[in-house]
Amino acid sequence: MSAFSSPFMLGFDDIERVLDRVSKAANDGYPPYNIERLPKSEGQGDIIRITLAVAGFTRDQLDVSVEESQLVIRGRQVDDKTRQYLHRGIAARQFQRAFVLAEGIEILGADLKDGLLSIDLARPEPERVIRKIEISSGE
Repeated sequence: MSAFSSPFMLGFDDIERVLDRVSKAANDGYPPYNIERLPKSEGQGDIIRITLAVAGFTRDQLDVSVEESQLVIRGRQVDDKTRQYLHRGIAARQFQRAFVLAEGIEILGADLKDGLLSIDLARPEPERVIRKIEISSGE
């Protein structure tokens, strides 16, 4: 029984599925990554930076996209058949790393420098919304 099966938690089925997906993906440790909060800027809420260590990958071998409220980063290296290795300790690799995005998160951009792929996200300041529900008399 999960916390989302409580009768007071209505409409959270999607969140439960996302949490299951995230817990399964958390076991894959490649590529290593950092998530940091950057100082707030004027007119924006929190800025979050995800940095992945992608040494050996070129810009053309990396893909960053948003798919169904997930930030998905893929890396694809292909073996160079023209090279003849005497020792090969660095394998051509592929990876996919996904981060679930909360509603309203905006992707500001991505940058590849010194083997580190940085992706900046903005989390807008939440608006507090109060809506009054009229009660009918039932007549």
